[in-house]
Amino acid sequence: MTRKQVDKLSYHIIGAAIDVHRRLGPGLLEHVYHTCFASELVEYGFKVSTETGISINFKGQKIASILKCDLLVDDLIVVEVKAVEKIIPLYGAQLLTYMKLLKVPKGILINFNCTNIFKYGQKTFVNEIYSRLPAS
Repeated sequence: MTRKQVDKLSYHIIGAAIDVHRRLGPGLLEHVYHTCFASELVEYGFKVSTETGISINFKGQKIASILKCDLLVDDLIVVEVKAVEKIIPLYGAQLLTYMKLLKVPKGILINFNCTNIFKYGQKTFVNEIYSRLPAS
């Protein structure tokens, strides 16, 4: 896996979000976007896991699935779906934690309650796993 391949995947994920947003527009509940977006990603040909349980290793004990990420795409990118008035820093921190626990290189936060997904509704995060991948 390379950074270029991960970046290409994230490009397609954001494209799918834009397609969903064009069809539905802002103002719906998060669950509606989540369901339609997951369906769109599957239609694009990606492997999509929804509500993926995340285990935590705490002091050597495995604590099973107390956290769940919205979408895990091709086991490489965590996607958190929101339909909120404003993105707050807590959402980014949550996404970075999910990336760390799932050991994936990239995460995307997508807020469908906006006028334009590309300009205002998405934020991408990378971590040290991404940094260690070869460029191409």
